[in-house]
Amino acid sequence: MAVLKKALKRSDTIVGVDFGTTKICVVVGQLGSDGLNIVGIGKQPSLGIRKGIVVNIPSTVQAVKKAVEVAELMAGCEVDTACVGIAGHHIKGFNSGGVVAVKNKEVTAADVERAMDAAKAIAIPLDREVLHVIPQEFILDDQDGVRDPLGMAGVRLEGKVHIVTGAVSSAQNLVKCANMAGINVSDIVLEPLASAEAVLTADEKELGVALVDIGGGTTDIALFVRGSVVHTSVIAMAGSHVTNDIAVGLRASIQDAEKIKINAGCAMGSLIPNEQTIEVAVVGGQKSREVSRSVLNKIIEPRVEEIFSLVNREISASGYKHLLSAGVVITGGTSLLEGLPEIGEFILEMPVRRGFPQGVGGLTDVVSSPIYSTAVGLLMYGVKNRSQVRFRVKEENVYSKVMGRMKVWLGDVF
Repeated sequence: MAVLKKALKRSDTIVGVDFGTTKICVVVGQLGSDGLNIVGIGKQPSLGIRKGIVVNIPSTVQAVKKAVEVAELMAGCEVDTACVGIAGHHIKGFNSGGVVAVKNKEVTAADVERAMDAAKAIAIPLDREVLHVIPQEFILDDQDGVRDPLGMAGVRLEGKVHIVTGAVSSAQNLVKCANMAGINVSDIVLEPLASAEAVLTADEKELGVALVDIGGGTTDIALFVRGSVVHTSVIAMAGSHVTNDIAVGLRASIQDAEKIKINAGCAMGSLIPNEQTIEVAVVGGQKSREVSRSVLNKIIEPRVEEIFSLVNREISASGYKHLLSAGVVITGGTSLLEGLPEIGEFILEMPVRRGFPQGVGGLTDVVSSPIYSTAVGLLMYGVKNRSQVRFRVKEENVYSKVMGRMKVWLGDVF
């Protein structure tokens, strides 16, 4: 009976691990009759990840272990399986389509499967693997926007999907770090897709919206049109670049520069009261000095403008900017910077709002911050796509392993 209770408890527990550039965040959720409740949170500084990619396995494993211990203590249960997020400039997303003839002039499940198989039939390099195959829509003869064509009359069926790929080595290193910390990986999820689960509404996705997750090392973008993902990309510039600029400009340590950014940083000079100053501890043990916030703004604002300019270029190049009626939702730790939505609206020429995790219960007062958007989103994604453990590093040929995992992914999605 004790074993049965333990199994039931684990089956109702969902765990998300956000491998961020500045922090490792572990969030534990309990699935109950009233929905998903956050019951445990663990956060540790990340020293082994740079721009979303693992560069030091021992440091990353140590941070994951500590974060898991804190989350387990708070939640009162053991963590052994988790859904993990992946990001980095190696991520590539693209749209694909496939066309088939409807055999009996009425769409059957076999016709839908053949259309999806045609859409998935793409060649990717051996050093990359498919992370997501996301259905978008069907086109039956000349009728587009069809979500479920079963039973409809027609002769030509086209299926459209969005495919996300990533570097094999980057995904394997994440899985290896999790395994060495005692955690099995149930799924690997692109971080902007996870964040979208937590901060976007169904109406925004239907109208057309851009999710911009500005973290520590990367800025992740996901565009939604008519409820489906149409574009994903990653920009290798984010909050850590702002911190480095402050450290250089004010001759402060990286740690002090991060505190200054959080406590006194502002991305738009017109929002700063006149003659407001801050105290800066100069690196090297010299005497601290007072600096005007307007001077700090002159350091921060150019870098923020550059980030949003790159975002604007990416959104414009996607060809979907004119369809984003709901504007832009920014999230991630850097989105808390004062004045960020205002300068974003100016550069992107669209409405911009901050996105906070929503739709969960429990420790909502703690996780109601853009810092936890990805981790909470991983829980929500895990609830939608609950599955058995599929990712574990083994001593086998990497390419045969990738092909096996691709078959499982594609079989699960379709």
